[in-house]
Amino acid sequence: MVFMVRLASRLGKNVMPMKHHTSRRSFLAMTGATALGFAGLRTYLSFPQTARGQSAPAPTKPGAGYGPLVPDPHKILDLPEGFSYRVISRQGERMDDGLRVPGNCDGSASFAGPDGKTIIIRNQELLPDDRSGGPFGRENKLLDLVKPCMLYDRGCGKHPALGGTTTLVYDTRTGKLERQFLSLAGTIRNCAGGPTPWGSWITCEETVLRAEKGRERDHGYNFEVPASAEIGLADPVPLVAMGRFNHEAVAVDPHSGIVYQTEDRDDGLIYRFIPHAPGKLRLGGRLQALVVSDAPSLDTRNWEKPTVQAGQPMEVTWIDLDEVESPLDDLRHRGFAAGAARFARGEGMWYGNDCIYFACTNGGVAKKGQIWKYVPSPHEGTRRAAEAPGRLELFIEPNDGRLVENADNLTVAPWGDLVLAEDGVGEAAAEQQFLVGVTPEGDIYPLARNAQNSTELTGVNFSPDETTLFVNLFSPGATLAVTGPWHQR
Repeated sequence: MVFMVRLASRLGKNVMPMKHHTSRRSFLAMTGATALGFAGLRTYLSFPQTARGQSAPAPTKPGAGYGPLVPDPHKILDLPEGFSYRVISRQGERMDDGLRVPGNCDGSASFAGPDGKTIIIRNQELLPDDRSGGPFGRENKLLDLVKPCMLYDRGCGKHPALGGTTTLVYDTRTGKLERQFLSLAGTIRNCAGGPTPWGSWITCEETVLRAEKGRERDHGYNFEVPASAEIGLADPVPLVAMGRFNHEAVAVDPHSGIVYQTEDRDDGLIYRFIPHAPGKLRLGGRLQALVVSDAPSLDTRNWEKPTVQAGQPMEVTWIDLDEVESPLDDLRHRGFAAGAARFARGEGMWYGNDCIYFACTNGGVAKKGQIWKYVPSPHEGTRRAAEAPGRLELFIEPNDGRLVENADNLTVAPWGDLVLAEDGVGEAAAEQQFLVGVTPEGDIYPLARNAQNSTELTGVNFSPDETTLFVNLFSPGATLAVTGPWHQR
């Protein structure tokens, strides 16, 4: 087990938790009593908690997961017994291309690289004036190391957009980072995204800033970054046909090549992009929005009342959208008026278990978040889909922050569990952020806790060889490689 002691001081001091009658830390981390059977969750949802700590949580099922979390003496990441981590990348380090490791590390994914190596592509959710640490160093003194044509938005040479992606090449067998370098430059607020089955990462801009006030280009697009172990920047070509909106994450169905997308708005939609040529997104395609077949313009947020019950599949259709570059940022409003369903801040999204999972961070009666799953039609994207429509289901809506607090990034483990990364705010953030596992049956268990500060854990994903979970510390930025007895849950 390798602990980077120096990082403890660089990553900041711990934030002490708020005190409650039954604290979330003791409930989730120390006792390990976090599992919640699927049938129990359904019952629990009939009587949702409206405030944290107001009443006892749902009945739990002991034994799920890997056991209680063990406090990390270096105060970086608490893990179950038998697990360990390495800090493999830290904000401010000099990278192999001469630039600096940027801060605000967010969504990421891993790919099989040459000679058994793992390629990790990581988002950097930075604004042009972000002082948390861009790739060009102080006062952008390293900007000249990047050719102007490889920056999507150079900000007239004075205030370049600092977002983009960083690529890491890592050997899971030796625990050694081989190299790291900037792989997309000049974008803004690259929040999440998703891997493609053809070996690339789609990174999403969570912004709709226009070309004004020092910006050279409009923002609010997706960009594709090849999973390459060779140092170099991807061509910064916006995938305009996939829509211009507050993007968050994507997931690709490997059977159809269709790309599903979330929108981080309180009144966002769920989109799908049907490319003209699967695997060639730059050639364009059709952008559509999800409609619940027998409930046009359905409000799925469950804020006013629980209009959607967990575990009840709903047949889905899709409607075409026009003016997808949306200069007025009204794509979601036009879609809802045409019958599309409304969701509460769609964030993390991932393909696994033959379906698409996605998180709605402040959905639910208590606004503690929802996890949805969409099962595509066997004829997805074709006229025959009407014969066997795709199905949408509210998978879990815990309504108790002691179980899950505002899930954001997520992934599907190779053995079928979901791993959720929390992004709680206010009192929830003061109690620190967790990684939470969810079995296919709906049992919930703790997997890790940010022990160094109250910022979110992000970018959860597993290496192709299934030995390592990668997770980012958002700020100060860092990437950790977690190993342990994964298959002994």
